[in-house]
Amino acid sequence: MDVDLDVPTAGYAGRLEVLEGPTGRRVRSEAERARIAAESLMPGVQVAAVARKHGATRWQVYDWRRRLRQGQLALPESMAPMFAQLMVDDSSVPQRRMRPSKSTPAKVEIVIDDMVIRTAVDLEQLSQVIRAVRKRAAEAVQCW
Repeated sequence: MDVDLDVPTAGYAGRLEVLEGPTGRRVRSEAERARIAAESLMPGVQVAAVARKHGATRWQVYDWRRRLRQGQLALPESMAPMFAQLMVDDSSVPQRRMRPSKSTPAKVEIVIDDMVIRTAVDLEQLSQVIRAVRKRAAEAVQCW
């Protein structure tokens, strides 16, 4: 192999290394760009380290991050954000006294002189009865 290196050849002990493989620009898919950009967004990760790892420049990674934020790059489904299921521990929450629903019958005891009436009444009907009795009692007091 005859190579002209523009250096004096007498006593020169240098070497010439020939690299094989693809040269020039690297062609990356949109998914790969999005994956690298997402990796650079992880907490505690340096953009320069991610760029070196993937053989890119940090400016390329910054550009891919911008495009990811703008929606021009889409994350693959395997990297899409996931949400954890919400779990609530009921033991730490003080229990409130539950009001019975209006359709639940209430046990009522009505005492008039020596007579006692015990029955179960729907709560809505009971509230109507109590309002009617209060109204009658107020009218009776006004009459006396």
